[in-house]
Amino acid sequence: MTAATLPLPAAVPEGGDRYKYKYIIAITVSLASVLELLDTSIVNVAIPHMMGNLGATLDQIAWVSTGYIVANVIVLPITGWLSAYFGRRRYFAASITLFTIASFFCGNAHSLETLVFWRIVQGLGGGALLSTSQAILYEEFPRSEYGTAMAIFGVGVMVGPTLGPTFGGYITDAFGWPWIFYINIPFGMLALALTLSFINDSRHQERAEKVDYLGLALLAVGIGTLQTMLERGERLSWFESREVTTLAVISAVSLVSFVWHELTTEHPVVDLRILKSRQLAVGVVFGMTLGVCLYATIFVLPVYLQSLQGFTAEQTGFVILPGALASAFTMAVMGRTAGKFDGRWSIVAGVGLFALSMWKHAHFTTDSGMPDFFWPLIFRGVGLGLIFVPLTNLALADLPMSKIPNGTGLFNLMRQLGGSVGIALSATLVQRFQAIHRADLIAYVTPYAEAARERLALIQGRLAAVGTPPGLVEAKALKILDLQVTKQAMMLSFEQLFLLFAAVFVLSLPLLLLMHKSKGMPGGGGAAH
Repeated sequence: MTAATLPLPAAVPEGGDRYKYKYIIAITVSLASVLELLDTSIVNVAIPHMMGNLGATLDQIAWVSTGYIVANVIVLPITGWLSAYFGRRRYFAASITLFTIASFFCGNAHSLETLVFWRIVQGLGGGALLSTSQAILYEEFPRSEYGTAMAIFGVGVMVGPTLGPTFGGYITDAFGWPWIFYINIPFGMLALALTLSFINDSRHQERAEKVDYLGLALLAVGIGTLQTMLERGERLSWFESREVTTLAVISAVSLVSFVWHELTTEHPVVDLRILKSRQLAVGVVFGMTLGVCLYATIFVLPVYLQSLQGFTAEQTGFVILPGALASAFTMAVMGRTAGKFDGRWSIVAGVGLFALSMWKHAHFTTDSGMPDFFWPLIFRGVGLGLIFVPLTNLALADLPMSKIPNGTGLFNLMRQLGGSVGIALSATLVQRFQAIHRADLIAYVTPYAEAARERLALIQGRLAAVGTPPGLVEAKALKILDLQVTKQAMMLSFEQLFLLFAAVFVLSLPLLLLMHKSKGMPGGGGAAH
């Protein structure tokens, strides 16, 4: 039986009040999106347990995360096309089903190869949930309530990944790593039941007449190799590695060929012509910058907390949680006010608060405690809350409703790729900066430096006081001093990174001048269309 004829239970009829079930639909798509995002971060804390259980090295087990993310980014830009080809309701339900079934087999995997395979399948199912959810909300809510729709969606998007490490750490410790996958099954079944009951096909979708197989192949190869390169680059010393160089060349050739093919073919799998909308083009670039700065700082902060402060993954989650809740609250407020003022001013305010937060982050030390983290993370959360809703609405403001699925797919793809670039950059720069700062600090740690001599004497005195054998005191003291220098060098590198990404975000603000003064309500091109 083909996809076109496969029967599904009838959803809620479209007659009567078409917005009657809008909040149930919002909860449905938000639940599906949270599951997808949660599985991006929840796995990381279980990596050591998987390594021991499956007998894998760190390089091998990394494919559990890499495979999922690569599959995600391949699917993201074609979700609009797939939704139109199979029907939105059918495609969304099938994606949830695929994600849920793959979750079961991930938890049941007894070898690394099996786990990686089902993680890729899970990523293919999950990749559709984010952008398709946004497209559904833009159609199922009246234009005057788009802000509310995006706020509901945004709350899940912000809180979900934040809870990942905390939730994952607790489940792994209490029940074992397979349960970080099994936990998806009841929520996936609930999301599927709600989808089949309340979500209808789009009234605006334009079904593709032909399948662009060449475009699909070029996209899968280009995006897949690019994401793999970004995930593995730092581990393989970037272009010193033949593997990374090969991935970069394949990605560049495939993506250039893909763009040329999509702009010249009659039935493209990704309609790049919608980027003629300057509003969307600028929104996509700004969204990528947001992804770079957001994901880079999200990556660096837990490393700082766990490496220099000695926090567990669960404790790190509790440190980050207030900021995520502040972001969710801000988005809820923004949802009520969206469309009542120029959204660009909200983005400027959000970037300003984010920069203030990063400036405060740059003043963290190795002795900072919980009270020092609270307000900087609150500022970051509020800043991101001020950016998310208006940026999404502004980027899609000029698109007709039939092009919204393509627009959300491209917007989410570029934010995700921006996040991968940000993580790769921060992982590389933190090591480079640390090496530079360590060399600078070591220059002052010599037998001729009075401060160094005093510190060494103090350490030796403490070691002698706790009963260290006299013959080992000096060697141990030198080792402790070396560790302290390394720790301070790492702290300085984190401070430098926080300031760097704050500057990048602030310098991207002139892009907003290329956007018009729209109040940022998507579907604005609908009348013209």
